[in-house]
Amino acid sequence: MTWLDRLLGRSVGALRVSGEPKSGNGASSFHLWWEVPSGKRFTEMAATLEIADEPTVDRLVFWALQVSFVDPGGGGAHLGLQHHPRFPAASAANWGGYAPPEDGGLLDGSPSPLPSTPNDPNTRDFLWLPQTPYRFVVGRSPDAAPAGFFAWRGTIEDLHSGEISVVRDLFSRGEYLRSPVVWTESFARCDHPSFAARWSDLTATAEDGQTTPVTTVSVNYQARPAGGCDNTNVTVDGTGWTQRTNTPRSAGPGTRLSLPRAV
Repeated sequence: MTWLDRLLGRSVGALRVSGEPKSGNGASSFHLWWEVPSGKRFTEMAATLEIADEPTVDRLVFWALQVSFVDPGGGGAHLGLQHHPRFPAASAANWGGYAPPEDGGLLDGSPSPLPSTPNDPNTRDFLWLPQTPYRFVVGRSPDAAPAGFFAWRGTIEDLHSGEISVVRDLFSRGEYLRSPVVWTESFARCDHPSFAARWSDLTATAEDGQTTPVTTVSVNYQARPAGGCDNTNVTVDGTGWTQRTNTPRSAGPGTRLSLPRAV
């Protein structure tokens, strides 16, 4: 402990379980990296999200399925739901991404059929409800992309109503998908009331049409030195994984969590 730590009353190594996340963007994030077969060229990734306990604070929270684009490599995008105070009912959907470093900036895309109150091309008005399962699908679009690019469509299906919403298409030079991961990104204080997202039915589809269910994920948290909260956690049940804030951590970084095998 340095003299400055003593002066400020700080405890080196103490858990960050209250106050603001200290990351560069002011958020605390945690991830579930999928274990998928190697050597396959994937053309679709899908996951089902249910907000089991919704946020009650006026802060941005983002839950998403993220993919990377390859062949050629570089760049990625995320499709998900947001608890976003700038949108009607604090409810939005996002399908946006980043180009590889040599291209720089955000990925271009098609206009969205969904409105956007703050006129954000990536984030659109979308009324989602807690305890309702939503199916995220990232796959090749039936519509054409600009020359030299591939069009990747992000869709969200309300599994209760059956309504399918196309968020938009994104244009990437990558012909295939890899490195799927689902995550929670919270801009709330570490000690704000707990909320939870449950992920299930993770699938990866290869170019031959074969769909592989994902049954094991690896847990990752934004580390304390990088500004993350220490009171986020992941649990697994019979059919899915739950990410929860402001709760004791039982699954440490790097933990592999598998669904139980069917008998």
